[in-house]
Amino acid sequence: MRTLTPFLLCLLLAVPLCAQKNKRDPLTPAQTDQIAEAGIAPVDRLNLYVKFTGEHADTIQGLIKRAHSAARAHRMDDELQDFAALMDELSSNLDIYADRKADIRKSMKPMNEAIQHWQQVLNGITKEPGFDVSLQDAIDSITDLTAQAKQVTADQDAYFKLHPDEKDQDRAEPK
Repeated sequence: MRTLTPFLLCLLLAVPLCAQKNKRDPLTPAQTDQIAEAGIAPVDRLNLYVKFTGEHADTIQGLIKRAHSAARAHRMDDELQDFAALMDELSSNLDIYADRKADIRKSMKPMNEAIQHWQQVLNGITKEPGFDVSLQDAIDSITDLTAQAKQVTADQDAYFKLHPDEKDQDRAEPK
């Protein structure tokens, strides 16, 4: 029992360490700082997420052309995971700003154009065993984001047509 207790204690302490090791952050520390500096400014924040997601799309596009290898498959898997995570974060920000009626129309046109480009990048990838799950996750994320962006664009246009006095506000003020 004396030797079993320290062993179990070490085992219990090792489990959280393994979970922390697998957690990826799709943003660099400098990018995280830029997002933090944008604070609650909806247009700036959304534009940064579009920019950073686009950088991952460009990296993925570069990897498509490389010779097939285990290292390429691993890198593609990592980039696709980061890409999907950033699209999910962009989607969460869209939800927040749309719910509070922030005027994000200035971000929507460039975002919709970027989404079309990202779809083309993903469509140019052939499935491989090393990253097929990550590719499917990215495809699912972009499908959801495409539908959401179209809906938010339509909702924003309709809302600000009816409420022109709230144009360019970060959030609708309660009346």
